[in-house]
Amino acid sequence: MSNIETIVDSLENRINKVLHKLEVLKQTNVKLKDDVALSQSKLSEQEELISSWEEKYETLKFANSILGSNESKKETKLKINALIREIDYCISQLSE
Repeated sequence: MSNIETIVDSLENRINKVLHKLEVLKQTNVKLKDDVALSQSKLSEQEELISSWEEKYETLKFANSILGSNESKKETKLKINALIREIDYCISQLSE
């Protein structure tokens, strides 16, 4: 009988260790999921910030070209023509 009790105790200890390890892994998994969610949130904020700065850069670049920079007069003319085409398109859409 003692041998069976020893085996049962050994199995019980092993099962407890496995259950404990499972619980630790579940907690680690939850923490990692939280970290991933936080990282995705930060990444999204950074992407929005980059988009905002790119838009500001384009606006500044356009403003500088309007001020008469010699090297970007052609670019300014193209941008103005594009804006005029967009306005014409909007007017034609409103006319319909």
